[in-house]
Amino acid sequence: MNIRQAIKIDLNTIKNITYETIQTIYPHYYPNGAVDFFIQHHSDENISADIDSGKVFILEIDKKAVGTVTINGIEICRLFVLPHCQGKGYGGALIDFSENYISKNSKKVQLDASLPAKGIYLKRGYKEIESHSILTQNGDYLYYDVMEKNLNLPSMMLNYDGKTFIPKINTENGEVDNKTIFNYHQNENVVWAEYIGGDIIRGNIIGTVSEKGVLDFYYQHINKQGQQRIGKCHSVPQVLENGKLELREEWQWLNGDNSRGSSIIVEL
Repeated sequence: MNIRQAIKIDLNTIKNITYETIQTIYPHYYPNGAVDFFIQHHSDENISADIDSGKVFILEIDKKAVGTVTINGIEICRLFVLPHCQGKGYGGALIDFSENYISKNSKKVQLDASLPAKGIYLKRGYKEIESHSILTQNGDYLYYDVMEKNLNLPSMMLNYDGKTFIPKINTENGEVDNKTIFNYHQNENVVWAEYIGGDIIRGNIIGTVSEKGVLDFYYQHINKQGQQRIGKCHSVPQVLENGKLELREEWQWLNGDNSRGSSIIVEL
């Protein structure tokens, strides 16, 4: 996964991502007049102006563009992920990237939330501050909410729900490796995960996340030798420049030799 700044030749790519997403997803939530309004709003002229101002970014997977976001001051705008690529954490990665980018100069972030995306933003700690409606040309109404999030609250900055991680580094007494996949979930301050692969037949994690996004959890798994292993872990997050998370972990086995170790896992 790579997030880079868009340049002039990316105009058609950004248009295609934007229009395909609107035309596929929005008719399930809005009448035709509102859908047409969205298309007209994201015109060549508006997108080009944002590219020229250095506000537009593209998310690429294997050098293929699958998502885009525009950052205008403290506002997250024009955030779209191709419909067939949704549900894989790419939208979350763009939000993480945008929040981290904005946090360098502001303690809050705002956005206009369309109906399809409102639930996602609520889960990430955004609050409604205004509601608006626009009368479109054929008499249909477009409804949206202005939402805001306070970035000086670390607990709001990270959300692990739907994120996937793989180990990057592990000490010799550890049992997970770069073939082990961790799938994380979060509800408020409770975090849990499943992991499998490499030497692990099946494993589970359950714990809590602090106001600074730090994880403290217990883990248990069965390895290919048929052993049941149990341990505890303290995991500190870092947001990388590409918007992905890296977790630096200190852990200890609670059975067997009770040894300690450290690892780093990275978001896919």
